[in-house]
Amino acid sequence: MALGTTLALVLLAGAPTQVAQQADASTVAPVDVAYEELADGKNIAAIERIEQNPDLERDDPARLINLGIAYARRGDDQTAREMFTAAARNQQRYRLETVQGDWMDSRDLARRALAMLDRGEFRTNGRVASR
Repeated sequence: MALGTTLALVLLAGAPTQVAQQADASTVAPVDVAYEELADGKNIAAIERIEQNPDLERDDPARLINLGIAYARRGDDQTAREMFTAAARNQQRYRLETVQGDWMDSRDLARRALAMLDRGEFRTNGRVASR
């Protein structure tokens, strides 16, 4: 499934993804959004780490996407949907780096996460993360 490899970017079925915010092609600022915790399937720890990170704004797309992933894996589809929807509608746009090293627009990634949520892929595949 192309989504698993393509979207294994911040949130897909086989490999977790790394997320960094990229303002332009020459500037990349890494962001701590609990990549390791999500990669290890430690969803509660990921939620706690993201929520306690004072450097992340509440509407940061990478924050919203990874929180959505953690909640979806725990079976809280309503909260996950709220997070993904907020990221998809967010005026801030970032290019997020996937585990494969691909870059993807945060809005597109959030829309893919919503589609995955609708298909129940977070429960069956379990592994998704972004850094």
